[in-house]
Amino acid sequence: MCQGDDLNCPHFKLHYEKFKEGLDIERRSLLRSGVFAGGGAAALGAFGGLSVVTPALAQASAARQPAERSWHTLSANADTVHWGYFSKTLKPRVEINSGDIVTIETLTHHAGDDLERMVTGDPGAESVFLWTKDKKGVDRRGAGSTDPKVYKKGSGDGQGVHIMTGPVFVRGAEPGDILEVRILDCVPRSCANPQFKGKSFGSNAAANWGFQYNDLLGGAKREVVTIYQLETTGGKNWAEAVYNFQWVPQTDPFGVTHTTIDYPGVPVDHSKTKRNNDVLKGVRLPIRPHFGTLGLAPSEADFVDTIPPSYTGGNIDNWRIGKGATMYYPVAVEGALLSAGDPHASQGDSELCGTAIECSMTGTFQLIVHKKADLGGTPLEQLNYPLLETQTEWLVHGFSFANYLKELGPEAQSAIYSKSSVDLAMRDAFRKMRHFLMTTKGLTEDEAISLMSIGVDFGVTQVVDGNWGVHALVRKDVFSGRA
Repeated sequence: MCQGDDLNCPHFKLHYEKFKEGLDIERRSLLRSGVFAGGGAAALGAFGGLSVVTPALAQASAARQPAERSWHTLSANADTVHWGYFSKTLKPRVEINSGDIVTIETLTHHAGDDLERMVTGDPGAESVFLWTKDKKGVDRRGAGSTDPKVYKKGSGDGQGVHIMTGPVFVRGAEPGDILEVRILDCVPRSCANPQFKGKSFGSNAAANWGFQYNDLLGGAKREVVTIYQLETTGGKNWAEAVYNFQWVPQTDPFGVTHTTIDYPGVPVDHSKTKRNNDVLKGVRLPIRPHFGTLGLAPSEADFVDTIPPSYTGGNIDNWRIGKGATMYYPVAVEGALLSAGDPHASQGDSELCGTAIECSMTGTFQLIVHKKADLGGTPLEQLNYPLLETQTEWLVHGFSFANYLKELGPEAQSAIYSKSSVDLAMRDAFRKMRHFLMTTKGLTEDEAISLMSIGVDFGVTQVVDGNWGVHALVRKDVFSGRA
């Protein structure tokens, strides 16, 4: 269905004008809210009154921005996505100035679990998931080899699975700077199939990489996919299960048989599956839309698997990285090269079975560069990890290895999968929260340790992404009595 993006549609002009009208309404709403202001000043107002961006840093960053700010749109299609990897070598799909806003469409890599509900009728998704015996819309899926003589599962070998839209090049961003990413909105992508009008769908796979896989009752191993639906008309704020099915061997259009879920985007032939429609009856799961994978290109390698998160962000899988939140990332390459993907309708801490409700989303972001020269004496001066800020909380993200690409050497991208542990991630989260409290709040080490024990919540972010994660959360009102 044309949404103002299909030039071949006989009603393209009408659809495009309707799309622009909706975008203008959204723009005016944001302009009235003050979010479109420069620097970090808006964060102090619209985002909660207490921010790691000090007024002086906000002013310095705003002064470096052009007087005119722009709104950009980046659709998701076979020409604008990269599947399964971050790369400093990628050509930017859009270039923006610091302070600009960009709306980015993102697609779930699990749409092949139900093409009828998540791909059919959607030109962008159809171009990405195109796969016949002769070609694939996006051939490379992962950071692995693209040589048919080498790969076994498909180009890229599934060493990385997320469909990433981008990258976005932010002018003026250089290594040593901090990129502030404000998530202004995050909404589910409507199903384009007229049969399911007003709905959006997502997939949850209890997969072979899940924490449960080797600990199932009876000892038998299985992968079970559950399809969920939610409304896009605003009538319901929850998701509910539609059906589930057990994965059975699937042969892709190139003739490769996948006995387990081991390569992204394999189109499921439901004539081979047995659907169970009597699943999770009466269960309403509140949706909390967010981006599981959002981050910048690292500098250590040309092609980096999207699965393990690291110091430039990536697959953090924290459900709090949604509308109203702000992420701060250390910039590793020129232009920062931000990419967004792995959209989720909902997820619990740990993402235990291997996935969330993997559901295509559209996000709107404001990107602000804080230059290294301006960071001295501010809370962001020594930031070398992804930091999350909400209206009421700060969260640091600990991983088994803070920068596994550097710490584990030439074989890092394979070694990480056998070396992760919650213990290591907890230690990293402790060290980062100690650093955060000492540098941003001026606490002594002893004060920070005491506060961490009584006023900081540590939680398991995820145990399925190769580089396991623990987050540490401190509420802003803990410091309400300080000047």
